[in-house]
Amino acid sequence: MRHGDKLNNLGRKSAHRKALMKNLTCQLIEHKRITTTLAKAKSLRVYAEPIITRSKSDTMNNRRVAFSYLQDKEAVKELFGVIGDKVANRPGGYTRIVKLPRRLGDAADMAMIELVDFNTLYNPKADKATATKKTRRGRAKASAPKTEAPKAEAKTEETPAVEAVDTTDDLTKIEGIGPKSAEALQAAGIHTFADLAAKTAEEVKSLLEAAEGNFKMLDPTTWAQQAQLAADGKWDELNALQDELKGGKAEA
Repeated sequence: MRHGDKLNNLGRKSAHRKALMKNLTCQLIEHKRITTTLAKAKSLRVYAEPIITRSKSDTMNNRRVAFSYLQDKEAVKELFGVIGDKVANRPGGYTRIVKLPRRLGDAADMAMIELVDFNTLYNPKADKATATKKTRRGRAKASAPKTEAPKAEAKTEETPAVEAVDTTDDLTKIEGIGPKSAEALQAAGIHTFADLAAKTAEEVKSLLEAAEGNFKMLDPTTWAQQAQLAADGKWDELNALQDELKGGKAEA
């Protein structure tokens, strides 16, 4: 006889009963609703609700106490994350037991135990906080004066900056002009083949002599002619002229 015995042993030893309650609590936390026998559901409610109360205060001590009962890291994470936010304002009574038809075979009393805050069918007020309020538009009254909304200041659209196009020609394509001499000519204001073609040999030589570097051995006599062919796009004639300047020998 169980006179005065408030704990239902469920026909198990102490260690077996604790393991059963631990597993059922972890499943309830994970799935929010489980089906079991009525006797197990009533015992689970007594075992799980004090642990759920711990989730209201997310502290290291409460997490360690909950883990000592559950022995499941994922269940503790779910308990102090999603469930803790839901039950924060509920003063107890986190679970609901719903009786189900008897089980076929042994005619055991069955029941479903669930977390109250995760059932939108029995608790329709749960989603009202997140639902958007719908307003019904009506006809404006004739007597109500119309107030004009202040005009927004016109925003001036800034035109995107146009990137500068590089129009500098490769002056090293002219026979006799190397990279350093090309830099010296560009520093003197000669950037294109047309600019070079407009200069005489004496003007080019004076510009090179004024620049820093050893350009005294350069002969700019044919540079204007080559630059004019390059500016006109006559590359075949330019190559023929450069072959003549090299003594008829092509570059290696």
